[in-house]
Amino acid sequence: MLGEVLQWTSPADAVLSHWLRANPALGGRDRAELAEGVYDVVRNLRRYRQLAESGVGNATRRLAILGLAATRGLEWLQDALDPGEADWIKRVDQVDPSALPRAVRYSLPDWLEERLGKLPQADSLMQSLQQPAQLDVRSNPLKIERDALLAKLREGPAGRYDPQPMTYSPWGIRFKGHPPINRWPEFESGQVEVQDEGSQLLALLVGPRRSEMIIDFCAGAGGKSLLLGALMRSTGRLYAFDVSAARLAKAKPRFARSGLSNVVPVAIDSENDARVKRLAGKAQRVLVDAPCTGIGTLRRNPDLKWRQQPQALGELCELQYRILKSAARCVAPGGRLVYATCSLLPEENADQADRFLAEHPDFERLDAATLLHNRCENLVLEGPYVQLRPDLHGTDGFFAAVFERKKASRHADTPAPSGPAAEPLAQALPESPEPGDAPEGGADEASSGAAEQAKG
Repeated sequence: MLGEVLQWTSPADAVLSHWLRANPALGGRDRAELAEGVYDVVRNLRRYRQLAESGVGNATRRLAILGLAATRGLEWLQDALDPGEADWIKRVDQVDPSALPRAVRYSLPDWLEERLGKLPQADSLMQSLQQPAQLDVRSNPLKIERDALLAKLREGPAGRYDPQPMTYSPWGIRFKGHPPINRWPEFESGQVEVQDEGSQLLALLVGPRRSEMIIDFCAGAGGKSLLLGALMRSTGRLYAFDVSAARLAKAKPRFARSGLSNVVPVAIDSENDARVKRLAGKAQRVLVDAPCTGIGTLRRNPDLKWRQQPQALGELCELQYRILKSAARCVAPGGRLVYATCSLLPEENADQADRFLAEHPDFERLDAATLLHNRCENLVLEGPYVQLRPDLHGTDGFFAAVFERKKASRHADTPAPSGPAAEPLAQALPESPEPGDAPEGGADEASSGAAEQAKG
C-alpha cells in the first residue's frame, strides 16, 4: 500500500481508501493504525528517505518501519524485525534531527522550503505543517446554536473525543483524534458539518445578509456555500459555481441535509461561461476561494508537497487571476468581493490582491484584518490582508483579501444591465432546489476525516 501511495498517481487518501476497501477483513483499529503509519511516512518522507539510506533490504519496507516506529513505538515493532533491521532502527533513533539540513528536517522539497523560508518565523511554520491537524467541525446556524450542539455532543459518543469550542469561529468545535462523525445523528440531521476554522472565518469576511444575491465562485464540494446559505437564513439566492459537475453533485446531498433551499449549484465551463456573464453587476457579495497549491493544508494533505510542481505555479497564478477578474464583473456597485486561498505563498496571495487593486480602479481595498477583528475580538492580525497560519492560529494556512466596488463607477468591461443580461434570474439560471430534491447521503465528505480532514 505504501509503495502505491508513493507513486503519486492519485491523492494519498484515495489510494488508502481503495486499499482498505479491498481488505475488508481488517478491523477498525488495524485500519486506523495503518492509515496513521502511512501518513506519517508521507509527512516525513524526505527525512525518512535520508535515514533509510543507512539500512539494508527493501527501501519501501524501511520507510514503513520508520513510520510505524514513530506512530506505534519500537517495542511494538521488535518481533517483526530481523536482527539487521533492529540494529539499524536503533541507530536511526539516535540521530539528532536538528543536525539535518532544514529542508530534510521538515521534509520539504527544495522549492517549497526556499519559499516558506522567506516568511516570518519560518522554522515555526515549517514545523507546524509537519503535525497532523485535529478535526474541525461547526454547527449549522440554521438548525442549532453551538452551545446547544456542544452539550449534545458531550453527552453522546462524541464526548470521548473531547469536543471544545474553537478560539475564533463562533460556530466552530474541535475534536481530538479522528472521530467517526458521519455515523452520528447530529451529522445525519445536518446539525454539524466538517470545516476547518480558517475556512469558517471566510464567512465573516463575506458578511452575508438575508435576501441578498451571493456567488460562491469556486464552490467545490460546498463547504463554504453551506455556511453562507445558513447565515442568509436560506433566503435570497446563493449561486454555487464550479467547473466540476462531480464536485457539485457531491455538494447537493449536503445542501439538502442542511435544510437549505436558497442554493443554486451551477456547473460552468470556465470563468468566462455565459451564465457567469449574465450576472454582471448583480451580486451583492462574491467569494472567490481560488484553486491553489493547497500548501496551507499540508497538515491534512501532506502528499500535496510531493505532488505539486514549481513549474506549474506560474500557470496556476494566471488561472487564479483570470477567475478573480471574471468574478469581479459580477459584483454590484457597493458590493463586496472576497479573494481567498488555502495557500501560504505570496505569489498566490498578496501579490494577486495587489495586482488586482492596481488594475481595477473601480474597486477599493477594505482592511480584512480589521473586519475579522470586529467579529472575533481575540483574533488580532496585521492588515490589510488576512493570513492565518497553523503555528500562530491553530488553523490551516488561509489568506483573504476583501474589496468593495465603488458605488459611482462601473468597470469598462462590465456591461450595464440591459437586454438579456437584465432578464429575470429565474429565467437565466436554474431554479433553486427544494430541500428534498437532492438524495440523502453525503457521508463520504466526512468519512475521509477518519484519516485526514478534507479542506471542506
